[in-house]
Amino acid sequence: MTPDANQNNATERPRFRPVPWTALETPQDVELWIEEHNRTMQELVKPQETGVGVRFRLAAGGDVYMQTAADAVILDVEPDASWVAPLIMAATGAEQPAGSIWVLPDDKLVQLLLGLSTLVESSLIVTGHNFGKHGRRQF
Repeated sequence: MTPDANQNNATERPRFRPVPWTALETPQDVELWIEEHNRTMQELVKPQETGVGVRFRLAAGGDVYMQTAADAVILDVEPDASWVAPLIMAATGAEQPAGSIWVLPDDKLVQLLLGLSTLVESSLIVTGHNFGKHGRRQF
């Protein structure tokens, strides 16, 4: 890469930026966040993009990536966030998977977000994330 190209890249604003998190306290707060987030993603994500989801940066360390589909919630819990597994199990009734990819029933989304809410520092729309074989375009 030429120095000029590097300088141009350095001055470009990223397409998506982290958004400071405000804790969700009720199921209604979660439903409102889901509606707003889905609307934002529909406006900003290009139809050909895959691996679309949201990254939750946890205040105590680590990232959890989430993708929703018509019938499932897919989580990719990074190794540095593995400490959150007991909370995910408690909030959703799910068993911990062998790897980092969790596939939860779609009806567990509200409970999951309520459980994680007080631990989140920021959220960020992501594209191109590998959600394993379960990853889908839908959000």
